[in-house]
Amino acid sequence: MFFDHQWADLSHRLGISYYPKLLGMTPFTPAVGYRFLIAPNENEAEITKIMVAAIDHFCDQNKLSGCHFLFVDPDWKPIIENCGFSSWLHHSYIWSNPNFNSFDDYLKQFNANQRRNIKRERKAVNKANLTMKVLTGDDIPHHLYPMIYGFYNNTCEKFYWGSKYLTRKFFEQLYPNYSHRVVLAAAYTDYDDHKPVGLSFCIRKDDNLYGRYWGSFEEYDCLHFEACYYQPIEWAIKEGIKMFDPGAGGRHKRRRGFPATPNYSLHRFYDQKMTQILRNYIPQINEMEQEEIEAINQDLPFSKREIELKDL
Repeated sequence: MFFDHQWADLSHRLGISYYPKLLGMTPFTPAVGYRFLIAPNENEAEITKIMVAAIDHFCDQNKLSGCHFLFVDPDWKPIIENCGFSSWLHHSYIWSNPNFNSFDDYLKQFNANQRRNIKRERKAVNKANLTMKVLTGDDIPHHLYPMIYGFYNNTCEKFYWGSKYLTRKFFEQLYPNYSHRVVLAAAYTDYDDHKPVGLSFCIRKDDNLYGRYWGSFEEYDCLHFEACYYQPIEWAIKEGIKMFDPGAGGRHKRRRGFPATPNYSLHRFYDQKMTQILRNYIPQINEMEQEEIEAINQDLPFSKREIELKDL
């Protein structure tokens, strides 16, 4: 994730206005991949310099404190660094598929305790007499699209006040033109196989899967883990998905085989004091972040054999 509160606080203490600022990122989601859209046959480096010069002029004319690009495409990072931006290292939790053939292959990477824990969590959902269905494309009934908003709205109101950016119309308009991108892991009771009691909402692009929203109208033990991690992973293995980004947060994810994975934001301040502080301290900040990534990944609940194979 990206949190710049410390830069805003430092700017305030120096008597420098931090807001407004210019921000470039994928709207409302921490997904790596931001870059300028430039035709493949054009000189990307040269066009990027022209665009950055226009950005600098815009920020100067409107007295913006800085320009920031979040979750940037790693291939784009060196191009924008050459334009004078400083890179800040962060991490997110990403699952990678090393050609698993089944969910059992996924389980085998864990130590014995965590394998038992995952099996216990999945059994809890079965004991609740819930049936899980993964639906995508034409298999998604039209009536489910407005229902996705209901789950999304419920979760935002309970846990994420002030973060409800999407409307019912947004979800409804996914049908039918974007149905091929949508993946739902839905939970149904024995007495109603038409209306799910909970579901997770994911997006597929090529061999990448992105988990974004989840909700449940009733409390069921371990349903969150089943809908947001285990069902998408099992489906991803069957479909040959190579990468699964389950969204924001990390505590639950690292215990289920999502290692801390580096990502970068790129920054430019227009105040000379802030620029100097950024350039002086960002290498140290990045070094500390790299140490945290390594510490997190050393503590993943993998079997000893799995850890040794990863070190080869």
